[in-house]
Amino acid sequence: MNSVYSKVVLALGSNLGERNETLTEAVADLVDPPEVRLLAVSPIVQTKAVGGPPNQPDFLNMVITVEISLTPEELLEHCQSVENKHHRVREVRWGPRTLDVDIITYGDLRSDDPVLTLPHPRAASRAFVLYPWSLIEPAATLNGERISVLAARADDFGDLALFDGFGDFDGLPTAGAVEER
Repeated sequence: MNSVYSKVVLALGSNLGERNETLTEAVADLVDPPEVRLLAVSPIVQTKAVGGPPNQPDFLNMVITVEISLTPEELLEHCQSVENKHHRVREVRWGPRTLDVDIITYGDLRSDDPVLTLPHPRAASRAFVLYPWSLIEPAATLNGERISVLAARADDFGDLALFDGFGDFDGLPTAGAVEER
């Protein structure tokens, strides 16, 4: 562990189980250690799955910004332990999952390490990461471009919707949801 704090952007997603509850609990778990300080939490957006097997339930996605004194490797280990706590299973690449936590940026660090590439190699083309991030940091940039511009250009931008709090179990309506007739 180092004693210098770095600003980090984390993206969280869930498309299995009680998605909204999982994201809420995951934020608390991620910022639990004293080495992690919460800066901001984005609104939650609902999106179609990008990549992976067809016919997956919709994802709930959000972004948080934190300050950390963990090394990038320690942060990755921490994120994976939070995923495991929420029963993350890695069977199919980009398959359905209870929780996915991605490190999008770690300060200004750039790394081509295949275990932890920074900034995240696909973040600049994913509106489900960029749009929520832009809501908490409108002036933020990634690879020299404003994230709101990147979000609007992303192929999945048209599939984004702010999450209304209903339909939080595998994308299906649950108690309290009003069905149209």
